[in-house]
Amino acid sequence: MRRREFAVTAAAWTLLPEAQASDEAMRVAIRAWAGRNPEPGNLKIEMAELVENGNAVPVRIVANEAVVGLALFTPLNPEPEVVHVALGAAVARPEFSTRMRLARSQRIVAVAKAADGRCWQAGVDVIVTLAACVEP
Repeated sequence: MRRREFAVTAAAWTLLPEAQASDEAMRVAIRAWAGRNPEPGNLKIEMAELVENGNAVPVRIVANEAVVGLALFTPLNPEPEVVHVALGAAVARPEFSTRMRLARSQRIVAVAKAADGRCWQAGVDVIVTLAACVEP
């Protein structure tokens, strides 16, 4: 790599936003998405509580009433926002499934947002024995 290429690459890295891995960063991300602080509520998170490998952890979120959005957040991954899903008001059973990477053991939080502005959350503690985001 030439000196000029190195200088340009280093300058580009300084412009990237810093990853925010903390409980406070997650709370800020939740408030930004939901528009308020969610109350504890009836939201189901289906995922293993003991994960051997954090590279592709299956998770399913199910709401028991009509919602216009569901989201997943993690406090200890490099970015707290995992996924946001927009749903129509006519969805009979609001749910989604995905796979996510987990940097390490942490509490996963799911948030639901109703059309009338109400929002609620649920969480599950997950233990990861082989963390993702640290392997080459």
